[in-house]
Amino acid sequence: MKTIWVINGPNLNMLGIREKEIYGNQSLKDLENQLLKTNPEIHLEFFQSNHEGQLIDWIQEAYLKKVDGIVFNPAGYTHTSIALGDAIKAIHPIPVIEVHLSKIEDREDFRRVSYIKPYCLDQIQGKGFHGYQLAIEKLVSK
Repeated sequence: MKTIWVINGPNLNMLGIREKEIYGNQSLKDLENQLLKTNPEIHLEFFQSNHEGQLIDWIQEAYLKKVDGIVFNPAGYTHTSIALGDAIKAIHPIPVIEVHLSKIEDREDFRRVSYIKPYCLDQIQGKGFHGYQLAIEKLVSK
């Protein structure tokens, strides 16, 4: 059984509450339940933090535990965190897929830059919750 970690960054604990016109009405728990139901043959573990250092610790721990892949939504840290990009680079060859609920290329100018993307197997954006499922499928097929 493959083990995939789903790591979510800052403010994603507020899904269903914040900016519903962008992120929708469903909560982070709804996303987790949906992924568990859709992927019973995969061991999924879920993490969310508003703290950059905690996200880095989990990425490094994934390497130590030899997980099969990471689905990572770095949220606002996408555009600011060189350290998260470095953490992903350090855990190679564990594949990481960057996911964004919204299409970041169509939003504010500063959101068009990702310090994470160069170190990821792929980036999926603008697919809502389905983007996480696409990332899991890609990691499983790898």
